[in-house]
Amino acid sequence: MKPRAEHVSGIAHVCAKGWQQTVDGILSARYQKKNMAFWYNHDKVRTDITTGVYSHVAIVDGEVVGAIGGAKTEPERGDVFVLYVDEAYRYQGTGRRLLAALTEEQVANGASEQWVSVEKGNWRGIPFYEARGFELQGEQKKMTDTGEAHTNLNFRRVI
Repeated sequence: MKPRAEHVSGIAHVCAKGWQQTVDGILSARYQKKNMAFWYNHDKVRTDITTGVYSHVAIVDGEVVGAIGGAKTEPERGDVFVLYVDEAYRYQGTGRRLLAALTEEQVANGASEQWVSVEKGNWRGIPFYEARGFELQGEQKKMTDTGEAHTNLNFRRVI
């Protein structure tokens, strides 16, 4: 389903918790708190829904249990910006269905390839994307504004 204003709190919660679980042990609690306050505050999530950053949500019993966002970033390229599923609903097809919905949109808009960046060491995300045909294209070393080094792995698949 397309996200709406009433999903702001649920999206913020699912994404903040999922991102925190992804970087726990990799990035400091200080950086995590700062990053979550920026990306997953309700005003930012509301704006990101309006601008299309969040493209689909999974709802169970009226609650957001998953969210995905992405866009066509080049004439033939679609990107996955964010995909998180509440831990109680993981491994039940929620993430797969969210990715399929985003992929269908991107293909309909002319994309023939899809990219995603995953934190190195993300033992949930890496196998998920590899199982769906994404192949490692390289890595990108980054430095946070708090001086912490980390690495993103860039994956691509033909769609």
